Order: sequence, then structure tokens, then C-alpha cells
Amino acid sequence: MKSHTEYLWFNTRQRREYINITPQVERIVAESGVQEGLVLVSAMHITAGVYVNDAESGLIRDIDEWLEKLAPYRPDYRHHQTGEDNGDAHLKSLLIHHEVILPITKGKLDLGPWQQVYYAEFDGQRRKRVVVKVIGE
Repeated sequence: MKSHTEYLWFNTRQRREYINITPQVERIVAESGVQEGLVLVSAMHITAGVYVNDAESGLIRDIDEWLEKLAPYRPDYRHHQTGEDNGDAHLKSLLIHHEVILPITKGKLDLGPWQQVYYAEFDGQRRKRVVVKVIGE
């Protein structure tokens, strides 16, 4: 069994951003040489996430609004008593989740017709990373 690991680094301009990382994941899968297997894409920070969905700008705004309704930015989170101000980002990460596992078939990322891989940043403007780990034959 082969394995291959790479890291993607991000330093977003906004506190919340959604970045399509499908091309980077496809490149890593191709470079791995794995023909049949899986790729794990995982945010390595507790205020970010990774998800799969459509690359449509209206939907991305809808996702952002939905997350803000469920976990709004506000000053009264108990987490803020630690000196942080990102309680909402932790909750948004739980809703999106921090990782996805995707199939590799015939050496390529095997996504559905509209599926794209996204990095979701909820407490940005500083350097963060995503691990991409490919395993298979």
C-alpha cells in the first residue's frame, strides 16, 4: 500500500472565507501515484473545516448565512472568558466538520458531477494548514 502526504497552507484576508481546493487535491492525488484508494482532506485547526458541495456562489453565501444564524458572532460565549473572541468559529467548525474522505478511482479523485472540495475558514487572517493524505494501491 502506498501513502502520500502534503500540506496546504492558507492565510485568508477575511475572518470567514470559503476556498475551493479541488484542483490542489486533484494534483496531490495525481502526484501520489495511487490508482485505487482514498484521500483524507482535514483541516488542522479547530476553527476551520473541510466540506464537499457545489461551487455555486449563491450557495456559498447561503452556507455562510446559515452558519451565522446557527452560530452567530457575538461577545457572550463562555469561551471568550479565556481571552479569545472566536467562540462562533469553533461552533461553525463543528457544523461543517473538519474533514472529508474521498474515493480515488483509476488514479483520479472520484467526485460526482457538481461536487467540489472546500476549505472553510471561520477565524482567519492568520496562517493555517490542511493535511491531504492519500492511501491506496
